[in-house]
Amino acid sequence: MEATLGVVHSELETAYWRLFREFFDKAEKKRRWRIADDIPWERCNPKLNPAVSNVVESFCAVELYLPDYTSKILPVVRPSRGRTWFYANWGYEESKHSIALADWLLRSGARSEEQMTDLESDVFQREWNLPHDSHLGMLIYAMVQELATWLNYRNLRRYAIDGEDEALSTLLQYVAVDERAHFDFFRRCVQIHMEHDRDATLEQLRRVLNNFAMPAIYDLAESRTRLAQIKELQIFDEDIYYREVYLPVLEALGVSRAEIRNRVPKKKSAADAANS
Repeated sequence: MEATLGVVHSELETAYWRLFREFFDKAEKKRRWRIADDIPWERCNPKLNPAVSNVVESFCAVELYLPDYTSKILPVVRPSRGRTWFYANWGYEESKHSIALADWLLRSGARSEEQMTDLESDVFQREWNLPHDSHLGMLIYAMVQELATWLNYRNLRRYAIDGEDEALSTLLQYVAVDERAHFDFFRRCVQIHMEHDRDATLEQLRRVLNNFAMPAIYDLAESRTRLAQIKELQIFDEDIYYREVYLPVLEALGVSRAEIRNRVPKKKSAADAANS
């Protein structure tokens, strides 16, 4: 049995590394962008709807929890070179997102330096913790979270386009593309687990999908107001989550709604079987 587990582990690690190299090589070739040079900062619109600025600030604050995201997940995936190297790259890209969003808030005049300092201070007073207690649960959570994040940025970008803020529109396009690439990496990792142990993966998928919440947003100051604004602008809510995250995830993994609703009976141990 131990030899079999070792073979499965080796196969998973080989697959993780292959997926990471494909992800990284494609990013280097097609997806890298520069904050200073690739965003038309001179085309910020200072008259953009203040509600949009408030949502940008909320997303910027969520991105500022990066030290917690990386420091908490790296020990979980430490034995896996493919996943560890991915998270190192992921951390770089997410740090760029937080910098770019903060730069827009300042350059557009939506926030002052003092306000941004207060925001950072508020974020760093709280600590984010992993929402799931297994590496597979966190892998699935990351997949769902990245698709939801992509959706948030895509929907927010519509307001930047309508408000003729080309700087914010361009920024959000770059960020959304990154988030979609992150989702694709995690989705492919989850599919590998589906092939190796479908029942265990379905159980974790069920836990994640039925209890999902965007990371850190509930820990922010004025979280109710922030969430209300996101819902009012129809950027993200329960219906959008079900329609554009929950169902697409099931479709991408080849899982039916009936299958995700039906719990898999736990296999009896030898002792349980003997006593039954």
